[in-house]
Amino acid sequence: MLNFFKPAAHQPQLPANRIDPEYKKLRFQVFLGIFLGYAAYYFVRKNFSFSIKDLQDNLGYTKAQLGFAMSALSIAYGLSKFFMGNVSDRSNARYFLATGLILSSLTMIFMGFSSFATSSVTIMFILLFINGWVQGMGWPACGRVVVHWYSTKERGTAMSIWNLAHNVGGFLVGPLTIWGVELFMDWQARLYFPGMAAIVVAFISILLIRDTPQSCGLPPIEEYNNDYPKSYTAEQEKELSAKTIFFTYVLNNKMLWFIAIANAFVYLVRNGIINWAPTFLQEAKHFSVSEAAWSASFYELAAIPGTILCGVLSDKVFNGRRAPVTIIYMTLTLIATYVYWTATGDNIWVVNISLWAIGFLIYGPVMLIGVQALDLVPKKAAGTAAGLTGLFGYFIGDLLANAALGSIVDKTGWNTAFEVILGACVLAIFFTALTWKREKKLLLSK
Repeated sequence: MLNFFKPAAHQPQLPANRIDPEYKKLRFQVFLGIFLGYAAYYFVRKNFSFSIKDLQDNLGYTKAQLGFAMSALSIAYGLSKFFMGNVSDRSNARYFLATGLILSSLTMIFMGFSSFATSSVTIMFILLFINGWVQGMGWPACGRVVVHWYSTKERGTAMSIWNLAHNVGGFLVGPLTIWGVELFMDWQARLYFPGMAAIVVAFISILLIRDTPQSCGLPPIEEYNNDYPKSYTAEQEKELSAKTIFFTYVLNNKMLWFIAIANAFVYLVRNGIINWAPTFLQEAKHFSVSEAAWSASFYELAAIPGTILCGVLSDKVFNGRRAPVTIIYMTLTLIATYVYWTATGDNIWVVNISLWAIGFLIYGPVMLIGVQALDLVPKKAAGTAAGLTGLFGYFIGDLLANAALGSIVDKTGWNTAFEVILGACVLAIFFTALTWKREKKLLLSK
């Protein structure tokens, strides 16, 4: 690995009177860096979908062809989040995050400027696969930063706020595509202009992010906060080999496998609801196109307070434990999903409130399972652990939510699809519950 990517070296510790002010300043600074950096990843993850109509109208592609091309991004991202997560555990997060963002941006800029890049479905599939792969460098780098700068009992709150970068980036990509077309009078600007903006943010993130407290002359966060998990030892501050990370801390950790499986079912519920909400509301509840669109959009907004509350509860009420809050949220999600499914279409507010309740609830477990993965391994294995849960979420849950549920609806109708979703809620609760006692034993402070 090039020196450029190696974890930042430890520096001599600062005088005692400088530690507290420096810690406070840098914690805010690095958090802002990963928030902005990860939000910008969405500029170049979601912008292709805004060009679908242009690709149809100008180049004659069908929805099926473009859908196949877009599947490359999800496939690559699910795999990359696991494998690049391991690389991130042995890298400097400051440069690792920015490098992935720059490479992703360059891929989309190339797609916008080169007619060759959009000349066939195969070429688009390859380029979007590359984009998905380098996109996998974002989350693990952010996870590495969080576990080094935030201790166990504050990590849920920190991650719940950072998780809003998804919503901010996902919201901004639309205006960026519109602005790009207005500036350049060119539909391809939907592809390349968000990439240009993301590159600017990548360099801002380099200025803001620092790899670890020790690289800035500060003590480990556990020492600074006096917040030591039972499993903590000084050995955990040492960098680990890929073999040790994989075989000692991740692949042999049955708790990680339990929450990874749970994550697949959580993703099935999340994407199974939102991806099919506009269609379900129109076909089963007789909403108009406009009513369905507005209802689905508020689903995303409802996620913001729900996610923050989820993180705060896990930190402040359950002392850094994640399983109890995940189980509570998924139980309430099951109830809200049942109401959403069975309410009659003339009860428009019951349908809407139950849908928004699902949005409020489901993103909390999505976030919290990722935090739990970080908690269950040493800091130097955090990216790989989170990558395992992400692999199950995207490669299994996302696939089932799209292809499997679509096939079920075609063959047997919406009722069977909702029975599957409710079953997924139950299974997510079951596999999370398997970690309840072990998590308590591992994570409660001395």
